[in-house]
This record gives sequence, structure tokens and C-alpha cells, in this order.
Amino acid sequence: MLLALDVGNSNIVVGLYHHEILKESWRISTIKDRTADEYGVILKNLFKYSQMDIEVTGVIISSVVPPVMPALKEMSEKYFHIDPVVIGPGIKTKMPIKYESPREVGADRIVNAVAAYHKYGGPTIIVDYGTATTFCVVSKSGEYLGGCIAPGIGISTEALFNKAAKLPRIQIEKPENVIGRNTVQSMQSGIFYGFIGQLDGMVLQLKKELKQPAKVVATGGIAELIASESMEVDVVDPLLTLEGLRIIFHTNQR
Repeated sequence: MLLALDVGNSNIVVGLYHHEILKESWRISTIKDRTADEYGVILKNLFKYSQMDIEVTGVIISSVVPPVMPALKEMSEKYFHIDPVVIGPGIKTKMPIKYESPREVGADRIVNAVAAYHKYGGPTIIVDYGTATTFCVVSKSGEYLGGCIAPGIGISTEALFNKAAKLPRIQIEKPENVIGRNTVQSMQSGIFYGFIGQLDGMVLQLKKELKQPAKVVATGGIAELIASESMEVDVVDPLLTLEGLRIIFHTNQR
């Protein structure tokens, strides 16, 4: 089986593939000072919980958190006896990157772009709801053109709580009405509908600059909630990054 690890600033998404089929997926907290042994024990316990006969034959890692990488590499070598494939310079993606400095593009953005183009074709706009909200654009011919980076929903919500003395910490969910009748409802409305406005507005601007229609794919932990009211999102694909890791792994094996 292929073990795919998508390391974000808040969470690590773990996937187990048998050939092209995602058999299991989990989400664990990204903790920078965890040891290789701690990650190994966590994964072994998750495998045990799945009640499957699991033999890991390959490992691939995409990370935007450099301090975590040494422990994950050591974990792969110690617990699975595998030198992991790590997304970075030298890895084959079959996707030309038109960024001014390709090395600056986050690994997760490239992996998402590869998966979206493979599954949906191009041109494609990928919206990823993580610690940051990213918008990535892939051309009709499969080139990574670039995109936009904005503060994520969690960051924005925490900023309200931390910087405004009278505003409470809230759960992000769809409110019953746009016009809030109390502080919590007003905050939920501002965050929920505000980010829907950001999503649709940004997508319209990107399409305008592309000068052609594009498939819009939303991914990330909270994508389904925000996309539920969007007028621009065509597909919600929560585990898009794992699929991109699988594709890139097999590309490099060949």
C-alpha cells in the first residue's frame, strides 16, 4: 500500500492507497516537535484501528512545514524501511510551472494542481481552504499559471477573538439568517457569507483574466461548508491533495 502524507500548518492528512483506491484517510494535528517514534506509533495505531492487513510499500510526503520533515523521514525509514518520496525540486510532476520562481510555490499547491488537472482537465481553478486560503490556476494545456493567497478562515476568526475584546470565539457554521440578531450570529454571518463573497469574487476575477470558462474545484477541511452557498464552485473534492500525491508517486516510480 502507498502511504501518502499531506503536511499542512494545522493538520497532517494521512491516506492509504491500494493501487488507485483510497482505502483509509485520517487527519492528525501538526505538532512541530513530535518525534519520529511518536508519529510511528500514531500511524501504527491508526492502521490497527482500521482492521485491515496493511503492508506499506511506498511513502510520499508533501509538506509546507519544514521542521516536521526530519521526523517524518526518520519515521518512514524506521517503521516502514522506506526512503520516502518528498515533493520538492527534482520531483517529476509533468506540469510546467509558470511562476517567476518555481521553488517558491508551496508543495500542496502543486500537488493540488496536478490532481485537479488529472481529474477535471483545464483550465481549472483550485480553491484550497487550509490555514491560508489559496487560489491556483491551471491552463487548458496543463500549465501551473500561479494564483492568490489569502488569510484562512481560522486565522480570520481567531484574529477577531484575539484583537476585539468583546467578541467571543465562535464555531464556524452557516447562520440561520444573514442579518444576525446577536453577536455570535452576526460574527457567523460575517465570516460565512464574507468568505463566500471572497470565493465567488476571486473566481470571477480569475476567470476574467483567463478570458475563458474554467472548472472550479474546492478542497480543504471546510470547503464543503463554504462551497454549499457558492455560485462558482463546480466540484468539492476534500481529499484532492492525497490524490495528487498518489499520481506524483507513480509518475516518479515509472
